[in-house]
Amino acid sequence: MKNLPTSKILFKWLLILASFLIVTSILWNTNQFFKNFKKEERLKMEVLATAYKNFNNPDLDIDMSLEEKIIQSNRSIPMIITFENGDIKKWANLDVVNSKKFTSLPVDDRLYLSRQLMKMKEDNEPLVVNFQMDQINITENIYYRDSDLLNKLQYYPLGLLLVLFLFGTIIYLAFKANRIAEQNKLWAGMAKETAHQIGTPLSSLLGWVELLRMENANEETVSEIEKDVARLNTIAERFSKIGSIPKLTKNDIVKETKIAFDYIQSRSFKQIDFKFINDNNTPIYVDLNLQLYSWVIENLVKNAIDAMKGKGKLSITVTQENSTAKILVTDSGKGIPKRLQKKIFEPGYTSKKRGWGLGLSLAKRIIEDYSKGRIYVKKSEIGKGTTFSIELKTIK
Repeated sequence: MKNLPTSKILFKWLLILASFLIVTSILWNTNQFFKNFKKEERLKMEVLATAYKNFNNPDLDIDMSLEEKIIQSNRSIPMIITFENGDIKKWANLDVVNSKKFTSLPVDDRLYLSRQLMKMKEDNEPLVVNFQMDQINITENIYYRDSDLLNKLQYYPLGLLLVLFLFGTIIYLAFKANRIAEQNKLWAGMAKETAHQIGTPLSSLLGWVELLRMENANEETVSEIEKDVARLNTIAERFSKIGSIPKLTKNDIVKETKIAFDYIQSRSFKQIDFKFINDNNTPIYVDLNLQLYSWVIENLVKNAIDAMKGKGKLSITVTQENSTAKILVTDSGKGIPKRLQKKIFEPGYTSKKRGWGLGLSLAKRIIEDYSKGRIYVKKSEIGKGTTFSIELKTIK
């Protein structure tokens, strides 16, 4: 079992090497095919040049039907025939009809043919044709460029690489999604097991609380212990809900926010000035899972306390705008740089020396995935503080 990770790494490298060899083989074969196809076109043009030379033979007793057929069979390779001095005589398979002399063509057509001739001179060596006419030796040059099919084949390797890249990307994303799903299952299993393990000592603690009451212990002390036991029970319920779809119920978000806020306030530093603001003093109803929502508020408040290093001002404002409930958590801490204001919600990101960076990512999942709301950094200034905003749809 110790060699399992090494085997996986070796398998991945072998897979990468095999993929590289396959791609290299395909590209090499495509390149060879392209070269052979180009040679075939050259041979075809050489045969055409020979036919053209014979066709211009003055001997009228020779049957020229084969040569004429060869010349007319070229319907794919663009070509231009020039006189010895370089002037254009004829052309074929280009976007100019070959029914006039070059000098009688419109200016645009002549410029087009001249540009095509320059390209043909760059692409391929000309085929020189020598023949006699009226006892005069005549030399003409046949220029040509690659056919449209051959030009398209040049981009085939790029298209192939693009397809392979997209295919590889899809495979990578599928593996990544599968790995994330496995990690989520692991976290959910650990959370449920933690909740199960907490349950046993919680039952004992409840029994000890009752014993303390029976022995007439200080009621205030017993009451505070009972609150903490209840809090542990809430935490256990939160962990037990991870990995399952939580049940949402109609609740007053003003009341539930105040309960979570008060609990943190009673157990926080005295140097922090806590303030809860709700101007209307009227209930605002939304669909909530109480355990998970209180977790979000606690995370935001604890992060604010950490940002202020235990000293400063912290306020929570609950308002309603139209059909939206808005909860603002404001602190006077160190602030968050703009470039990090979205990154802080990513799993694993943390600015603390201790911690796993799961608090805000869980808060985002609870608010946006489960409650169909929104959580974001409303504003933040370095050295002045940060305001987080939660928005949830209200119900009647």
